[in-house]
Amino acid sequence: MLKSFKLRNLEVFPNTILSPMDGVTDAPFRRLCRVLSGNRMGLLVSEFVPTDGDAVFCLDGHKQLKFFPEERPFGIQIFGRFPDRMATAAKKIAEALHPEFIEVNAGCPAPKVAGKGSGSGLLRDLPRLQEILHDVRAALDSSSVNIPLTLKCRIGWDDQSINVMETLKIAEGEGVEMLTVHGRTRLQGYNGLANWDWIGKVAAAAKIPVIGNGDVNSVANARERLETYGVSGVSIGRGAMHNPWIFGQIADAWEGKPPRQMTATEALDVFPLYYKFKLEDGATEMSALGRLKQLAARLCKGFDDPTLTVRQTLLTAQTADEFFDRLQSLREGIAREMTFSPENLVNLNGAKETDLRFGDQFAGR
Repeated sequence: MLKSFKLRNLEVFPNTILSPMDGVTDAPFRRLCRVLSGNRMGLLVSEFVPTDGDAVFCLDGHKQLKFFPEERPFGIQIFGRFPDRMATAAKKIAEALHPEFIEVNAGCPAPKVAGKGSGSGLLRDLPRLQEILHDVRAALDSSSVNIPLTLKCRIGWDDQSINVMETLKIAEGEGVEMLTVHGRTRLQGYNGLANWDWIGKVAAAAKIPVIGNGDVNSVANARERLETYGVSGVSIGRGAMHNPWIFGQIADAWEGKPPRQMTATEALDVFPLYYKFKLEDGATEMSALGRLKQLAARLCKGFDDPTLTVRQTLLTAQTADEFFDRLQSLREGIAREMTFSPENLVNLNGAKETDLRFGDQFAGR
């Protein structure tokens, strides 16, 4: 079983990636995962950066581009449907910010993205995806910092149009150096189970590292995916939302360290650090409180708390001070006897995406 992989000259250990998720994996959450892993979490990737809306791409207009030095090695993911704009954005980002790689998004299933022909909408127009990859690769080649180009995709638009093998062929032909495959179709959204058989077929045929994405939520699960499907690594999204320690747990396992059962008290200790990172990122107290509650709602699913006392106590706090006062009471009280076992969560699934009428978004272009 592989425990690391190479992206050009970069050795990636452990062979894990935090999946970029819009509205979730901002700099504070990425920094949190990095710290909790003991600085052992493979690669971090930005939230996706739109390129369609700017006649001239401007770095200052995109908060998703902000990252901290300790996040390296770091990649920036861009999305759009116009090859020239994607290429211009990639070159500007590479030369100004010097990320370790640029990634093209061909996986986002959101109607406002896919319905306009970008994200997973590109899987309905592979010639356009090829043109984007070709132009972005050429832009990076001509830049002052020649860095790797990677691609994130789904296995297809729906079950009747699975075309991930064609996507792999195009990617390799256009100089893509790593392919991350989310094992769901666009129509699935985040519903149902990822199809790892297709991910395994891609990995077996590929000449570049293939990273598998979908339903990885524990060390055992990551190991099983790597051993069974021959991928170079795993990308973890919703599993990290419920367990931001997962990257460190995987690194411990790969380093031969014994597993350790976390307590609920230890899990609750994460909130002051996350709050600090949110404030350092410019969040107001109330917006930071909102993200604390968002994280609390996820983490509490891993507590052995059938009455949902911890969840209700934290989610009904009205101010940050009240949140932390309640947090301290929980730490000194009922949380002391609880365990934290997020790997027992089975269903992390979201909704199926809505059907779209596809085809006229390229008019006049």
